[in-house]
Amino acid sequence: MNSNSAYLELLRTFEFAYAGSRIPLPLGAQRLLALLALQKHGVYRGAAAEQLWPDCTPSRAAANLRSALCPVRRIRSVTVIDSAGQRLRLSPSVDVDLDAMRKTAQRVITGLSPLPADCDALVGELNRELLPGWPDDWLMLERERWDQARLHALESLAQQLQTAGEYLPALQTALTAIAIDPIRETAHRIIVEIHIAEGNIACALKRYHTYRELLQQELEVAPSQQMTRLVQEVIST
Repeated sequence: MNSNSAYLELLRTFEFAYAGSRIPLPLGAQRLLALLALQKHGVYRGAAAEQLWPDCTPSRAAANLRSALCPVRRIRSVTVIDSAGQRLRLSPSVDVDLDAMRKTAQRVITGLSPLPADCDALVGELNRELLPGWPDDWLMLERERWDQARLHALESLAQQLQTAGEYLPALQTALTAIAIDPIRETAHRIIVEIHIAEGNIACALKRYHTYRELLQQELEVAPSQQMTRLVQEVIST
């Protein structure tokens, strides 16, 4: 982040900063900035008012939108929200942490070369939630998009670390992915592979059986054939 730029943080918490200093904003203004940051092509005023204040009458929602716009249309010397007719858009001059982390996730998925010497910071960044605690319905799809991106990145990183023989950070990275989505199989399968590679057969079988019991309890389904073959091959050797 440039020390003289405007910066919007949506991961872990909401924060707007300019020139390195945090600027407190009313809740309505926060929600408007978050909505525009997630809708890159902009939002019409009526649609923004409806999404942000769905329980209000159209006239009340429009008034709330005008109130939210006042403190954030321009902050100090920076234009924060551009408007063209009825369309509102977050100014390109505002950097958003989610945009940067999506690019980071894509680089991880593509393959890091060389691997970072210490993955803790990267894993910690990928573990950040999108505006945790905010109950807004318009956030649900964007949360899912971010969760899928960071899960694929964490799983890819764990696989890359395993291939490089970095078993402990690979395990910790896979466990971070499991904490985000315990049902998803990929990270569990990577952990089984890591235990097998380390010669910890009992640990591999325990992980498999724990995951199988979870699936049975939650969904009444079994692990994939790909994962089952892993443990069958170990048992048969």
